[in-house]
Amino acid sequence: MSASQLVELTIDGRKVSVPAGTTIFDAARMHAIEIPTLCHQQNEKPVGVCRVCVVDVGARVYSASCIRPVEPGMVVKTADDGVKRARHTLIELLMSDHPSPCARERQSGDCELEALAKQEQITTARYAPRATRRGPDNSSLSIAVDFDACILCDRCIRGCSDIRENFVLGRMGKGAFTGIAFDNNEPMGESSCVSCGECMVSCPTGALTNKVVTQTAIARTPDSEPVALEELQELPFFEGVSGTFLSLNRNAVVRRHFKPGEVICREGEYGSTAFYILEGEAKVSISSPIAHVKTKGAVRRFMGKLSSKLTQRQNDQREEETAQHWIHIDAPMDLNYDNPVAKLGPGDLFGEMTCMSLYPRSATVRAQTACTALEMLRNVLDIMQRNKTFRARLDQAYRQRALDSHLRAVPVFAELTDEFIQGLRERVELLRFTPGQVICRQGEAADSFYLVRIGFVKVSQTHAGGELVLAYLSRGEYFGETALLEDTVRTATCTALDHVEVVRIGAEDFAEMTKQFPGVRRKLEQVGQERVQMNRETLVMINSTPLDSFLKQGLMEAQSLLLLDLNACTRCDACVTACADAHDGVTRLVREGLRFEHYLVATSCRQCLDPLCMVGCPVGSIRRRNSLEVIIEDWCIGCGLCAENCPYGNINMHPFNVFTDVPGMPGQKKAMVKQKATSCDLCSDFAEPSCVYACPHDAAHRVNPRTFFANLLKQGASTAPES
Repeated sequence: MSASQLVELTIDGRKVSVPAGTTIFDAARMHAIEIPTLCHQQNEKPVGVCRVCVVDVGARVYSASCIRPVEPGMVVKTADDGVKRARHTLIELLMSDHPSPCARERQSGDCELEALAKQEQITTARYAPRATRRGPDNSSLSIAVDFDACILCDRCIRGCSDIRENFVLGRMGKGAFTGIAFDNNEPMGESSCVSCGECMVSCPTGALTNKVVTQTAIARTPDSEPVALEELQELPFFEGVSGTFLSLNRNAVVRRHFKPGEVICREGEYGSTAFYILEGEAKVSISSPIAHVKTKGAVRRFMGKLSSKLTQRQNDQREEETAQHWIHIDAPMDLNYDNPVAKLGPGDLFGEMTCMSLYPRSATVRAQTACTALEMLRNVLDIMQRNKTFRARLDQAYRQRALDSHLRAVPVFAELTDEFIQGLRERVELLRFTPGQVICRQGEAADSFYLVRIGFVKVSQTHAGGELVLAYLSRGEYFGETALLEDTVRTATCTALDHVEVVRIGAEDFAEMTKQFPGVRRKLEQVGQERVQMNRETLVMINSTPLDSFLKQGLMEAQSLLLLDLNACTRCDACVTACADAHDGVTRLVREGLRFEHYLVATSCRQCLDPLCMVGCPVGSIRRRNSLEVIIEDWCIGCGLCAENCPYGNINMHPFNVFTDVPGMPGQKKAMVKQKATSCDLCSDFAEPSCVYACPHDAAHRVNPRTFFANLLKQGASTAPES
């Protein structure tokens, strides 16, 4: 470079020469003169927003060195007393809004702002923080967001837009209300963010950090091996993901090798990982007996015995028996009710709900051939699912292999033809929703029909008295048909309870389907009418009993309560003994619970209107009849999640001795103890429940709580003295 292209200037008393167009910041760095900064990184386009890099160039005000180009003869002071005071004040102002220590400082001790504060010996700020605080955003599985730790340096915006070209991040607001936003100020997990991690790597503080989940590393096993960072980056589904981000999560994915016949995961077990098959084949199946718990007894005698046995559907056709012939599991396919076995191969992902929502495994997966798979934690799975290449591959596999069986697994769609489904394949949309995200809202115009593919959806209506939960929908169930059939607005709000995926069928395709297949329309209309009638009855019952303490105790949710009149009860426990004697020694009644006046609400299934027991069942085996009675289907795998979810302790796990095949030994059987979920069946074989029948003092009663307490209130009002 010729001398004419060099600019000579003085920095802190040193004469230096740098190319024309160089900034003061870069000129100082070229000559080992340090100028602190927060918003500027090497090889980045400078923006001059933090102003920590201020220097004195002899002008009226100090200049940001990262954006001020050098000039011939310029005299620059980077560390005189005036500059130091200004820089100290700037850092102190930034620290006044900064939660110290922030997440980055706690995790790795390298928050750049707090490091500068330590250099300046700033321990407490003299300035009051901003009155408005945005707090954390925990919607992303991979990246933790703390808006209060953000210093508006814009490094995340430049990483997202200039480096990755994703254009998700930007600024919003003005003045003291300025902040960073994802898309149109959406939660990060609901935005178009692909979790590449560039923003987190760019952030100088704890505003964006690697999210620590329940585990940060998968325990090593003899059949597993770590995957080197270079290998991860070569896998197509990690294409475009930040190397730093993968490095932080490299212990959250391992390569597993399974021998033929070896169990990869077992139904009912709790886990936190998902599996992606790279090579080989595996068999997915349900080993629990396909049967429900049936309690039977002979002629009623005092303290009469009932016997609980596992009974197959064909031997006990229950009222309103579901026509379902498919069992929905946490895998790309469903299992046939009559033969619950299927195959998995290269490119199949299974265990998503176990990984994302920590639900029990829905089925047993066993290697059929030598099988190699990636096992991963939620951070890695979330990265993969947000990767456009990998997501497109999964979506295409679903369209080609699972859409037709998924539709036909829903009884009302059984008559759809191959030709019609083929036409739908490329037109349906697969949408993902994070916990708490609204899918469609009551009162909105209807433009879609939705089929639940993964997760649980809460259906609720808003009334003057608050929110009324109508149903919980899981894989294989659907919503949105009523408004489309009746050409009206949405009648309910549907919200993702956990990590949900739905298949969206547009209004035009839905209309064509109901036109071509009148039987489908009739079935949808029938189901819709039943749902509307059920909702009306529920609303009438709730509105008929305005009893504050009754509502606060959760009794409004019940349809059938076992009440003990404490004025008559002698605490003999005959009711508890009768229940245990009637059910193979496994009582479904505990003489404890909530109290209302002189009545005790015993611990026994309430047949809740809002049955939390249904949420999370990995195979969808607990359901509610049109009568609102909660029953447990044949394919219960005995994981116990419903018993854990019941807030009243009213579901029990009943053990049974069963005989199962011995792997690798055809014709050989071995005895095993399997458990099935059971709840109070009101001793349906008899005229009244055993607990009520056995009470010698007429203290035990099964009642409809709304009717009972409404009458109680009327009696109280009629006997009240006049004022």
